[in-house]
Amino acid sequence: MGINCGIIGLPNVGKSTIFNALSGAGAQMANYPFCTIEPNKSIVAVPDRRLEKIAEILQKDNPIPTKMEIIDVAGLVAGASKGEGLGNQFLGHIRQVDALIHVVRCFSDGDVVHVTGDPDPVRDIEIINTELILADLEVLHRGKEKIEKQKRSGIKEAESKCILLDSIISQLNDGMMIKNLKLDEEMKGVLEEFDVITGKPVLYCINIDEGEVKEDEIGKVRQYAESRNEEIVLISGKIEEEISKLTGDEKAEYLEVLSLKESGLDRILKAGYLLLGLISFYSSATDLQAWTIQKGTKAPAGAGVIHTDFERGFIRAEVMSSSDLFDCGSEKGVREKGLLRSEGKGYEIKDGDIVKFLFNV
Repeated sequence: MGINCGIIGLPNVGKSTIFNALSGAGAQMANYPFCTIEPNKSIVAVPDRRLEKIAEILQKDNPIPTKMEIIDVAGLVAGASKGEGLGNQFLGHIRQVDALIHVVRCFSDGDVVHVTGDPDPVRDIEIINTELILADLEVLHRGKEKIEKQKRSGIKEAESKCILLDSIISQLNDGMMIKNLKLDEEMKGVLEEFDVITGKPVLYCINIDEGEVKEDEIGKVRQYAESRNEEIVLISGKIEEEISKLTGDEKAEYLEVLSLKESGLDRILKAGYLLLGLISFYSSATDLQAWTIQKGTKAPAGAGVIHTDFERGFIRAEVMSSSDLFDCGSEKGVREKGLLRSEGKGYEIKDGDIVKFLFNV
C-alpha cells in the first residue's frame, strides 16, 4: 500500500536537512524562507531488523523491506491559510499525505535566521497548527454552503449534516484539531467528504543542537504533545545527515561512539509507521519481502496486497510467527513443534507473521 508522510514546520527549522538525511536526495537548503517551493519526494526503506533475522534463518539473500514515501513540504508561516508565503500552494501539498512529521526547532544558531526572531518551540508549533485549523475551517465552511443549498432543495440528509458540521466548526474555532475531537461514526462519515488536514496523525520531531540540549524547551514540547496524545522524537538534523552518508559498518561504529542503539531517523520512520496503525507481514515463497497492511486486515485482503489474484482465489494461509521462527531456529523446527498454522478467510494477520497464501484462480 502507498504510505506517505509529509515533513512540515516553519522555515529554517531543519526540514530539508532531515529530509536529506532520510533520503539522501540532496534537497536544496539555504538560509532563507521558502527555499523549498515544489515538494521534494523520496521513497525510503522502513528499518526492520526482524526482516534481516528472518533472511538469515531462511537463507534468503537481498530481503526486500517495506517502503514509505517522505515528502518535504515548504515552510509555512503565519497567514499561510490566507496565501501568505505561497501558503495555499503549500497547504495543498499537505492535504495529499497520510501523516505529518512536524519539525520543531529547539536549537540556537545565529547563522540560521528564525522567521519570528528567536525560536520558541511551543509557540512555533501553535503558529503551524493555527494555520492548519484555519485552512480546515475554510474547507468546511465552503462545504457547508453547498450542503445548505441541498437543504433548501429538500434533501433530507442535508439538515443533519449541517448540524454536525456546525458542531465540528465550533470546536475548530475553539482551537481544537479534528484528530483531538470526540467524533461519532456519523461525524466521521460527514468528514470523509472533505479533504481536512487537522485529522491527520502528527509526530513532533524536535531538532536539537548536539552540543546544547535545551531540556526546559524539550519538556514543554513533550507536555504539549502528551496533552494531545501525540508522540515526539528527539533528533539532531546535523548529526543524522552525517550518519546518513556512512556505510553500514561505519554507521554502526558511529552510533556506538554516540551510545545510540539506532539513528534518530530510524526512530522517525518506525514512529511514522506506528502512527498510521500499520503492521508488517512477510512472504518468502520466492524472495523474502516485507509487506505493509493496516492492523486488523484479514488474510484475503493481505493476500491482495501481494497480488489481486491471491485475494480473488484465496483458499487458506499457512502462517508462522517470526518470534516462533526465532525461538525454533529454523522453519523445520517450527513445523516439528506444530507451530505452523493453517488459517482461513476470517484470520487477522498479526505483525511479524510469515505467510504463504494458497489460492486458485
